[in-house]
Amino acid sequence: MVAVQARAVHRLSRLSGLARYFQISGSIAHTVATGLRVPKSFADALILKDLYESHGQAITASDAEILAAQAEFGRTEGLFPAPEGAATLVAARKLVEQKWIRPDERVVLFNTGSGLKYLDDMN
Repeated sequence: MVAVQARAVHRLSRLSGLARYFQISGSIAHTVATGLRVPKSFADALILKDLYESHGQAITASDAEILAAQAEFGRTEGLFPAPEGAATLVAARKLVEQKWIRPDERVVLFNTGSGLKYLDDMN
């Protein structure tokens, strides 16, 4: 399992060492992926437990990377994903670079929203 977070609010990746099940408070930072802007999840401990038990990891994506992936989805797939969905492409590429995902492996990226909801934020 992999959790993808905006670099501005990377709580889970900061908590990684993944064996540590504790919660820290955080401030709300700005990111184009507002659905990933959660200063303190009620499920931090559960998420970290799942990441640890699945030998997974938390990956961060910068706003620039997210916007570039969003544009690429449009050019190559005809999709306009929410920034949160575009962040999954950023993470997948990083995991291929790390050899955590093999280039020939099939991977599912989940996008649960439309970029149309974010038009006002993209100015």
